[in-house]
Amino acid sequence: MRISARADYAVRAVLELAVRQGNGPVKAEEIAAVQDIPHKFLEGILGDLRRAGIVDSRRGGGGGYRLARAAPAITVADVIRAVDGPIVSVRGERPTGLAYTGTARPLLPLWIALRANVRRILEGVTVADLAADALPEPVRALAAEPAAWENP
Repeated sequence: MRISARADYAVRAVLELAVRQGNGPVKAEEIAAVQDIPHKFLEGILGDLRRAGIVDSRRGGGGGYRLARAAPAITVADVIRAVDGPIVSVRGERPTGLAYTGTARPLLPLWIALRANVRRILEGVTVADLAADALPEPVRALAAEPAAWENP
């Protein structure tokens, strides 16, 4: 699985909005500067997030962006799907849309299991968890494994 720059920037932007919640709308320029995200690229990402109902925007001098829902109601998976589509795909297709025959038949349940594990993690972490620096215990335990930090 590969996390695109678009997905990484989207999660960082939503996290920035979450930690500033209650302070009014935040301008895209501010998010871009604080998170070191190219401003033009961020504008496109924020548009996708707005269309997905994750952020709201307001125009004008006091305008900017804010979360459209409460941070505990937004998962990392929601954000990634909003900007990149399905979390796990094989050749651009969802695993459930694939069919294998012969010796390749065991690949389908492998891809489905991979998708299930990725979804379990990304759907189990909310923007509120990230904003509070409080990852769920199963995620912290996985990240604490020494092998998780190695590149084979």
